[in-house]
Amino acid sequence: MRKRYGIPLKVTAGITAVGAAGIAYAAAFEARSFRLRRLTVPVLPRGMRPLRVLQVSDVHMVRGQHKKRAWLQSLAGLRPDFVVNTGDNLSDPEGVPELLDALGPLMGFPGVYVFGSNDYYGGKFRNPARYLIEKAQGKHGLNGNAPAVGVVHNPWQDLRDAFDAAGWVGLNNTRGHLKLDGYDLAFTGLDDPHIKRDRYEKVAGGPAPDADLSLAVVHAPYLRTLDAFTSDGYPLILAGHTHGGQLCIPFYGALVTNCDLDTDRVKGLSTHDSAGRTSYLHVSAGCGTSRYTPVRFACPPEATLLTLVGRD
Repeated sequence: MRKRYGIPLKVTAGITAVGAAGIAYAAAFEARSFRLRRLTVPVLPRGMRPLRVLQVSDVHMVRGQHKKRAWLQSLAGLRPDFVVNTGDNLSDPEGVPELLDALGPLMGFPGVYVFGSNDYYGGKFRNPARYLIEKAQGKHGLNGNAPAVGVVHNPWQDLRDAFDAAGWVGLNNTRGHLKLDGYDLAFTGLDDPHIKRDRYEKVAGGPAPDADLSLAVVHAPYLRTLDAFTSDGYPLILAGHTHGGQLCIPFYGALVTNCDLDTDRVKGLSTHDSAGRTSYLHVSAGCGTSRYTPVRFACPPEATLLTLVGRD
């Protein structure tokens, strides 16, 4: 039997075939196998009715993604009380019209949003293996304190203007409110920590004292932001960015989070402790991928419907 570098050619061919089949599944099926996750979170003061929150994250819209666009449009049928968009809407500088068409039905509901790095900057091709072997901390290459050089600039202003015109409240390093059925819902948000645009000192001080509920929103769940929100007393933090690990091992889970969050909390509902306080943390696995790494494995794309209920 012929061998290549000590491995029988039949074995090499078999491994290659299995790898190719896995890539085909990850790209052609799972990356477009959209799911809705449903969770209940006990964070409301007693006496408030339950609130249904739809979190959409990491859409990474590219022109021609018709199935994703139709699925996002269908989420309006859930009739949430409000929508939280946790960023990275774009993966194509010319994708804004299709993104707004996809989110159009949801923009008829009250909503809030923060941006992620891909709302500001276009992606570029890189070896997918680097996603698994690089340490994310300090490796993202963009710094919010300095001008970005040699990158594609996405038309984030068009996105911002459309969201604002629909009545969605921008939360990039600022606070905002939604009035809903007589309730005052307060939100505190940060611009993307992944590219060091977060400025917590601008929003520090904790929940709004007169609000019925205060929530924290950020794109990338870096520990410094989770610590700050939790120390200030926010009952729930909503984030995205991680893609749930994107390429996971069945029965094991994610290998990376693309930030300094541990892999045990890469997606779904968990808790975070800081300064003697505890917050709920929900990290969306998101519903898209980078246009240059359009695969998911053991981590289907998703949006989440969170039902907020009274505290125990």
